[in-house]
This record gives sequence, C-alpha cells and structure tokens, in this order.
Amino acid sequence: MSPRPGLDLQTILKTATKLADTNGLEAVTLATLAKTLQVKSPSLYNHVKGLQVLKIEMAKYGYRQLNDQLAEAAIGRSQDAAVHHLGKTYVSFVRSHPGLYEAMLRAPRAADEELEAIQSRSIQIVLQVMNEYKLGEEETLHAVRGLRSILHGFASLEQNGEFGLPLKLDISLELALNAYLAGIKALNI
Repeated sequence: MSPRPGLDLQTILKTATKLADTNGLEAVTLATLAKTLQVKSPSLYNHVKGLQVLKIEMAKYGYRQLNDQLAEAAIGRSQDAAVHHLGKTYVSFVRSHPGLYEAMLRAPRAADEELEAIQSRSIQIVLQVMNEYKLGEEETLHAVRGLRSILHGFASLEQNGEFGLPLKLDISLELALNAYLAGIKALNI
C-alpha cells in the first residue's frame, strides 16, 4: 500500500501527542489514531511498524522538544538562574504534555539507540549547568540526579493531582529549587 499524500511521521506524532495529552497515553491506539487522522489503520504502517514503535517515536519526539526547551532555558543564564529556568521549563513541559511525558517515561531506554542518544542530551544539558558549580565530577553527577529527581517528582505528583492543598504550585516549585540550591552551595564550601 502506498502512503497517503499528506500523511507523514510528523503528522502522526503530532496527532498521537494531542490524543495522549488530552486523553492519556492509553488512549493512543492505532485504531484511534487512524480514526482521528481519517485514514485506515493499515495506512499508518507505512510510517510506523506498530503501536510499540509509535510510542518509541513519541518518546523521541517528546525528548527532542524537551531538549530544545531546556537548552533555550539555559542559554545566557548560569548557576541559580539557569537551574530555576530549567526547573520551570521542565515542569511547564509536563503540564503542557502530560500524555507525551508519560510516553517518554515508558519508553525503554535500550529499545532504540537514537532514543538513548536523545535522552542523554537532556542529561547533558543539565550536566553543563551543574558543572558551573565546580563540585567535582562525582558530586556533579549526584547533583544532576538530585535535580532530575526533584523535577520529575514534582511534575509527576502535580500531574497525578497529589498536591491537594490550596497553595500556589509555582511557589512550591521555587522553594524546592531554592532548598536544592542551598544544599548544592553547602557541598561547595
């Protein structure tokens, strides 16, 4: 079967992302995607070889977007300002793309070499920012893990509606990042 004109991987990924962000990742099936795109399911196989491959492609798509946004957040900023912008950018990305974020987290790292490289770029961006604190190689890696844990934890708790108190979430995020940065500075005495 020849590909339908106008249907390409980017269009499929944008549509799958919209479905996931609106209805959750489980709502993304080849049948639902085909119906939304107004094509027959077999038409999708010209671009993706099944649902599992589609979800890996979604993860790549999501990490590329996140990487671009993180890199932009870090440009022209250093240390605390860069960490705050990275944190806000990360959480904002998850708020905007909850279903896509879920696809990113579910994709097995070893499933695809390209995906692994794209995922590693996120870590490299954070690592570059954290290197400015001159903590030493091992301590910097621990600091990167810590920041990633805070951001993922915060974003995931928020995404699952776990912050029930009537407090502003952005203030909670800022305070968490400030506490993290105070700890980083204590390491570098």
